[in-house]
Amino acid sequence: QVQLVESGGGLVQAGGSLRLSCAASGRTFSSAAMAWFRQGSGKEREFVAVMRWSGGSTYYADSVKGRFTMSGDKNTVYLQMNSLKPEDTAVYYCAAASYFSATYYHRTNEYNYWGQGTQVTVSS
Repeated sequence: QVQLVESGGGLVQAGGSLRLSCAASGRTFSSAAMAWFRQGSGKEREFVAVMRWSGGSTYYADSVKGRFTMSGDKNTVYLQMNSLKPEDTAVYYCAAASYFSATYYHRTNEYNYWGQGTQVTVSS
Protein backbone atom coordinates (compact mmCIF):
# COMPACT_ATOMS: atom_id res chain seq x y z
CA GLN A 1 0.00 0.00 0.00
CA VAL A 2 1.02 3.57 -0.69
CA GLN A 3 -0.47 6.50 1.17
CA LEU A 4 -0.52 9.94 -0.45
CA VAL A 5 -1.18 13.29 1.21
CA GLU A 6 -1.40 16.52 -0.78
CA SER A 7 -0.87 20.02 0.57
CA GLY A 8 -0.26 23.54 -0.65
CA GLY A 9 -3.58 24.44 -2.19
CA GLY A 10 -5.26 27.77 -1.62
CA LEU A 11 -6.68 30.91 -3.15
CA VAL A 12 -4.56 32.91 -5.59
CA GLN A 13 -5.17 35.67 -8.11
CA ALA A 14 -4.87 35.04 -11.82
CA GLY A 15 -1.25 35.26 -12.89
CA GLY A 16 -0.02 34.08 -9.51
CA SER A 17 1.79 30.94 -8.44
CA LEU A 18 1.30 28.03 -6.06
CA ARG A 19 3.35 24.96 -5.25
CA LEU A 20 1.58 21.75 -4.36
CA SER A 21 3.27 18.94 -2.46
CA CYS A 22 2.42 15.25 -2.25
CA ALA A 23 4.00 13.20 0.51
CA ALA A 24 4.09 9.45 -0.09
CA SER A 25 4.49 6.77 2.56
CA GLY A 26 4.25 3.02 2.76
CA ARG A 27 5.53 0.86 -0.08
CA THR A 28 6.79 3.78 -2.13
CA PHE A 29 9.49 1.61 -3.69
CA SER A 30 6.74 -0.24 -5.55
CA SER A 31 5.54 2.77 -7.52
CA ALA A 32 6.57 3.18 -11.14
CA ALA A 33 5.20 6.70 -11.58
CA MET A 34 3.41 9.48 -9.74
CA ALA A 35 1.04 11.94 -11.28
CA TRP A 36 -1.14 14.95 -10.69
CA PHE A 37 -4.75 15.08 -11.78
CA ARG A 38 -7.40 17.74 -11.20
CA GLN A 39 -11.17 17.88 -11.08
CA GLY A 40 -13.15 21.07 -11.52
CA SER A 41 -16.67 21.45 -10.21
CA GLY A 42 -19.02 19.39 -12.36
CA LYS A 43 -16.18 18.11 -14.53
CA GLU A 44 -14.39 14.83 -14.95
CA ARG A 45 -11.02 14.26 -13.36
CA GLU A 46 -8.31 15.18 -15.85
CA PHE A 47 -4.62 14.48 -16.22
CA VAL A 48 -2.16 17.27 -15.40
CA ALA A 49 1.35 15.77 -15.21
CA VAL A 50 3.19 12.52 -14.56
CA MET A 51 6.74 11.64 -13.61
CA ARG A 52 8.08 8.23 -14.53
CA TRP A 53 10.78 6.95 -12.20
CA SER A 54 12.54 4.77 -14.76
CA GLY A 55 14.31 7.23 -17.02
CA GLY A 56 12.96 10.27 -15.20
CA SER A 57 10.61 11.36 -17.96
CA THR A 58 7.89 13.89 -17.23
CA TYR A 59 4.78 14.43 -19.32
CA TYR A 60 2.28 17.30 -19.16
CA ALA A 61 -1.20 18.04 -20.38
CA ASP A 62 -1.21 20.58 -23.19
CA SER A 63 -3.29 22.94 -21.06
CA VAL A 64 -0.51 23.32 -18.46
CA LYS A 65 2.62 22.84 -20.56
CA GLY A 66 5.02 25.73 -20.05
CA ARG A 67 3.25 26.90 -16.88
CA PHE A 68 3.39 23.89 -14.54
CA THR A 69 6.48 21.93 -13.52
CA MET A 70 6.49 18.58 -11.75
CA SER A 71 9.49 17.52 -9.70
CA GLY A 72 10.48 15.30 -6.80
CA ASP A 73 11.18 11.70 -5.97
CA LYS A 74 9.30 8.60 -4.79
CA ASN A 75 8.77 10.10 -1.34
CA THR A 76 7.62 13.60 -2.26
CA VAL A 77 6.51 15.16 -5.51
CA TYR A 78 5.76 18.77 -6.22
CA LEU A 79 3.73 20.67 -8.74
CA GLN A 80 4.94 24.22 -9.28
CA MET A 81 2.11 26.16 -10.90
CA ASN A 82 2.87 29.53 -12.47
CA SER A 83 0.79 31.96 -14.52
CA LEU A 84 -2.36 30.51 -13.01
CA LYS A 85 -5.66 31.04 -14.75
CA PRO A 86 -9.24 30.89 -13.42
CA GLU A 87 -9.73 27.71 -15.46
CA ASP A 88 -7.03 26.04 -13.33
CA THR A 89 -9.47 26.12 -10.41
CA ALA A 90 -10.00 22.54 -9.26
CA VAL A 91 -9.28 19.97 -6.63
CA TYR A 92 -5.80 18.64 -7.37
CA TYR A 93 -5.05 14.99 -6.67
CA CYS A 94 -1.80 13.11 -6.40
CA ALA A 95 -1.74 9.54 -7.69
CA ALA A 96 0.70 6.65 -7.86
CA ALA A 97 0.88 3.76 -10.28
CA SER A 98 2.54 0.38 -9.88
CA TYR A 99 3.11 0.22 -13.62
CA PHE A 100 3.70 2.97 -16.16
CA SER A 101 2.06 3.00 -19.57
CA ALA A 102 3.53 5.38 -22.10
CA THR A 103 0.21 5.17 -23.95
CA TYR A 104 -2.35 5.40 -21.15
CA TYR A 105 -0.62 7.43 -18.42
CA HIS A 106 -3.31 10.10 -18.76
CA ARG A 107 -6.10 7.75 -17.71
CA THR A 108 -7.26 7.68 -14.09
CA ASN A 109 -7.65 3.89 -14.09
CA GLU A 110 -3.90 3.49 -14.61
CA TYR A 111 -3.35 4.65 -11.01
CA ASN A 112 -4.06 2.50 -8.00
CA TYR A 113 -3.32 4.96 -5.20
CA TRP A 114 -4.85 8.39 -4.69
CA GLY A 115 -4.60 11.20 -2.21
CA GLN A 116 -7.53 13.09 -0.74
CA GLY A 117 -6.99 16.17 -2.88
CA THR A 118 -6.23 19.83 -2.24
CA GLN A 119 -8.35 22.75 -3.47
CA VAL A 120 -6.82 25.36 -5.77
CA THR A 121 -8.93 28.43 -6.50
CA VAL A 122 -7.77 31.08 -8.98
CA SER A 123 -9.68 34.34 -8.90
CA SER A 124 -9.96 36.62 -11.92
